[in-house]
Amino acid sequence: MPLKPTLKRFFAFAVFIVLASLDNAAAGVLPPLYAIIARDLQASDAALGSVTAVYILIVAVAAVLWGYRGDQKSRKPLLFWGTLVWVSAMLLTTLAKTFPVFLLFQMVTAVGVGGISSLGFSVVSDLVPAHRRGLALSLWSVSQGIGASLGALLAGTVGAFDWRYPFWIIAGLGLLFAVLFLFTREPLRGQAEPELQPVFAQGKTYDFRISRADIALLLRLASNRWLLLQSFFYALAYGSTVWIPRWAVARVQAEGYSLETATIVGNLIIAVLSLGGFTAVLSGHLGDRWQGDGRGRARLAVVGLLVSAPLYAWLYFIPFRNLALPEAGSFWQLATAVLHAFLTNGWVILAFVVAFTAVTFQSVDPPNWAALITDVNLPEHRGTIIGISRLFRAVGNAISVWLAGWLFASLTAHLPEPENYAVGLSIFQIFVLPALLCYLVLQKYVAGDRQSITQQLARRAQLSDDPFTQSQL
Repeated sequence: MPLKPTLKRFFAFAVFIVLASLDNAAAGVLPPLYAIIARDLQASDAALGSVTAVYILIVAVAAVLWGYRGDQKSRKPLLFWGTLVWVSAMLLTTLAKTFPVFLLFQMVTAVGVGGISSLGFSVVSDLVPAHRRGLALSLWSVSQGIGASLGALLAGTVGAFDWRYPFWIIAGLGLLFAVLFLFTREPLRGQAEPELQPVFAQGKTYDFRISRADIALLLRLASNRWLLLQSFFYALAYGSTVWIPRWAVARVQAEGYSLETATIVGNLIIAVLSLGGFTAVLSGHLGDRWQGDGRGRARLAVVGLLVSAPLYAWLYFIPFRNLALPEAGSFWQLATAVLHAFLTNGWVILAFVVAFTAVTFQSVDPPNWAALITDVNLPEHRGTIIGISRLFRAVGNAISVWLAGWLFASLTAHLPEPENYAVGLSIFQIFVLPALLCYLVLQKYVAGDRQSITQQLARRAQLSDDPFTQSQL
């Protein structure tokens, strides 16, 4: 029965991956529905954009708290209750009749989602062998992209008829996988580290846990500082992309179609344009092969960002001309028309090629960034440091989302839709430059910091002849 433990690990990994996908679906369902929800709740697009900005910040703060607690205690109960929090709040969101009530329940949803983002990351880093870390985290990254696309797709399809439908669907799936999660086994902390294998071979456990004093040590580590700063600038550049569905809807509306038709078609187009995100699996695998002392991952991410930024700027100015859509048609009629456009419409084909290439190169960053920050931190620190990184990224995202909304509104006085979205979104690619600079500086420190962690784990493993407690080291 040698496959049984492997199958159990695979089942646990699959459940965690799906949960990561669903919490991103919960976040991704809102932006494509800005116009429809704003009309229903008598709010503005800008007000709905502020919900996303505040949502992102609350997810980040919650991720720090959930992650720190998970580094001290068992992570499985925390993950289960965190899932139930966001599932319940998603259901309650559909009962909202006013904007303030809608905002309240979305903020509660964010509290639960924060737990998945940090606790789930910590668990996954212990499930997969260290030499496959980039590949595993690329699947984690892809799952988040799939989740965001699922949210957008549900929003643009069933959500076009009633914005509450996708909230119900995502909450139902979340509840299902929360139940399946009860049948998984939490991996032992540190079990994926090769330096700790002698400890687990003796039937012992790795009992080191984070303390408050460790937080200052995490922030003093040079690699952590530059990785955190890089995540801030990366979010500043790409946080504004939550408005891309709105850009696509405006592109279709510019061809003379109604908001309802444009919402369905625009989001279907975005779902297809995002297919390049699946190549993150290849990016994680390449990072594993080329990582060397850690510098290889950083160099790979630099190339990815350097190529993707100008391609994104080009994409935003490509029009969707000569669309042939059945106004007020059924979903399947519109989906068929969109598929036909991707096969015959030169403008749509061009947008696909540019978008696929841009997303492919951008997808190099997330798995390799995640593998880097995992490699330079101890097992009992990873939930906390990823939570802190979510805070840095959330601040960048919130600033980007808010600033983008303000910029689009300001540009409207000079440019009609969708050109205001095209110009505004392209401006944000400037922030890729400081993100690249962070990676270049990081290469000076990552090898030494990674080696330091390896040596510390090896020293702890050598203590296995004595009671293995934190007081020994």
